[in-house]
Amino acid sequence: MINGLRAGVSGLIVAILALTGTAWAADEAPRAAAPAATVAGGYGVNPGDILEISVWREEGLQKQVIVRPDGYFSFPLTGDIRAEGRTIEDIRRDVATSVSRFVPDPVVSIAILEPRGSKVYIIGQVNRAGEYPINRFVDVVQAISMAGGFTPFAQLDNIKILRREGTTQTAIPFSYGDIAAGKRLQQNIVLKPGDTVLVP
Repeated sequence: MINGLRAGVSGLIVAILALTGTAWAADEAPRAAAPAATVAGGYGVNPGDILEISVWREEGLQKQVIVRPDGYFSFPLTGDIRAEGRTIEDIRRDVATSVSRFVPDPVVSIAILEPRGSKVYIIGQVNRAGEYPINRFVDVVQAISMAGGFTPFAQLDNIKILRREGTTQTAIPFSYGDIAAGKRLQQNIVLKPGDTVLVP
């Protein structure tokens, strides 16, 4: 009877810890959601991001991983897991499912250590052309400000935002003159990681 009671208590503790693990992962998402790349439910992970993954009470399953250019990362007992464009909670569930084949009731925690993949590029007639990390929502006007504003030769009404989605690249027009006049404000879109702001 005592053994049965102990087993029941042990099962209850495992269940509580599993729920606690879910809470930890949910806490990580809002902290990581500051960068501009977002999907439904939180920050969308990008290639180049560094993640810290740990399984509670499993020393061999605590590791920092980098999301490869193909959008995947590798972790012990899971093989390759797709991360690009997915939330931390989505990835946590995949890791937990894979690890559960070897570790009963795994409590998985994932955090974004460095969102290195969240960058935009600003080139052309700006004072400080280059690549810029974006750790929050950044629109076109804010990005131009980050680059030090325009040079005297900039064509303010012929700016383009170059955006690549898969194998397709689009050029989104942007007129700074309209924005300055308070017109067509919908042009001032929030940039996505990998966007290039081209100021001719």
